Order: sequence, then C-alpha cells, then structure tokens
Amino acid sequence: MNRLSLQDRARIVGCLVEGVSMRATTRLVGCSINTVTKLLVDLGAACLLYQNEVMRNLPCKRIQVDEVWAFCYSKQKNTPVNERGERGDIWTWVAIEAQTKLVPSFHVGARDARSAQLFIDDLASRLKDRIQLTSDGFKAYLTPVENAFGSEVDYAMLVKLYGNPEGNPNERRYSAGECCGTVKGTVSGNPEQAHVSTSYVERQNLSLRMGNRRFTRLTNGFSKKAANHEYALAIYYMHYNFGRIHKSLRVTPAMEAGIADHVWTLEEIAKLAD
Repeated sequence: MNRLSLQDRARIVGCLVEGVSMRATTRLVGCSINTVTKLLVDLGAACLLYQNEVMRNLPCKRIQVDEVWAFCYSKQKNTPVNERGERGDIWTWVAIEAQTKLVPSFHVGARDARSAQLFIDDLASRLKDRIQLTSDGFKAYLTPVENAFGSEVDYAMLVKLYGNPEGNPNERRYSAGECCGTVKGTVSGNPEQAHVSTSYVERQNLSLRMGNRRFTRLTNGFSKKAANHEYALAIYYMHYNFGRIHKSLRVTPAMEAGIADHVWTLEEIAKLAD
C-alpha cells in the first residue's frame, strides 16, 4: 500500500495549521484530497488522545474562557431543524492560561448549558490547584462553574459595554460597536481585580481564525462533518501548545507549563498518527 513520506505528512500538517484550506493543501503538496482527509482524521484522533493524556494535573493559575463561532456543512438558516446540532452553527469553547498561554481544554458543540457543563467539567479535571477564572457575561457559565469547582475557585465575569455600530447594515454585520467600557463582577471566591480580563482568550480566538481555514469569515473551507471540525482543532492546538514558539515567552506554551522539554517539529506531530 502506498504511504506518504514523513516529510510530505509534515508539509500537510504545516499547511493545515497555517490557515491553508484542504484543497489548496492538495495542490501545494501534490496529493489527493482523500489523502489529506485521511491524515486529518488519523492525526486529529491521535492529537486528541495525546493531549487528553498529557494535559493532566496542570499548575495553571489564571484561566480565561470564551466561545468561538463557526459553521459545519451549512449556515444555521439553511440547515433543516432536524439536522441542527451536527450541522449549522458550531461553537468551540476554549480556555487559555494567562501566564503560560497554554490551552488546556477545548470543546466543540452548541452554545448551550449542556456544552458549557461538559467544557467546564473537562477543564476542572485537568487542574492541580485553585485557579482564578474569568469569562464574559454569558450566563451559561454560572451553574457549570459552581457544579465543577464548588467554592474552590475565584471566579469573575467581565462584561463589555458597546455603543451603537455605525455605517450601513452590511458594514455592521461583522463589526460590533465601539467598546465604551467594562464591568467586572465577582461571582465566587476572591478574584484579583487586576487579573479579571478576557484579553488573552480573545487574542487566542484571533489566532485560531488566522490559523484554521474553517474559522475564516465567509469561508468556503468549512467542514462537512462535525468530527472533522474537531480533528482539525486538535491538530491546530497540538501545534499551538507543543510546536509553536510564543513570541513573548520565547518557548512553547507546553514548555512554559512544564509538560514538554523541547519544541516539537512538524515531523514529530505527524508521527503521532503512527
């Protein structure tokens, strides 16, 4: 059976984590779309498994959480009601540690209470010590945080206040009004007000949109299967955590958090599929 060389697999991984679509990747590497899809599935599953095992007992201190919108197969308005969930709007719940910039947990699902509980439960299971947690004003976080952490968390919400957006409706579609201020509120514990922020996780959302074609606005590179969407995310976060040197840290987030001792190459990531 024919098999891609490790170098070609690494080239495919490099394309997928730098915002290149799968079709464009086939043209750049010189292989079929089926080959790229198979590697996405095999490597994505391996990256999910590896990160699930390694991201345990983490010494995180300050966690920020947020949700990122995308769509699968079709936009929500074009998706039949009985097919929504696996198709239509799809949200990525993501957490980032403010000091190490590590992404310890992410979850793909709807933007509802059930997904919030699954995400927060998974996050809580990976932490070693008490943390300070900050989210936006989305109320779906309240009950899951209480269920998962109880009183063992310093939790605050940061609510941003926006003015009325200017311009015609088409210009306002993807741009909110100017941020006029913020309101910080303590939910539980005693969070340090100086560290009540969602800036790092919002910057991570931008990095995700730049590094994964599925999150590009008005893209035609969207996933047709929710599972493939999750596999693409697993590969992206594997590279982000273990293989990408953070500009301010000068090491990878995994090295800063003490769960890796070197910068992973694309070849090392590609070999996980073996």
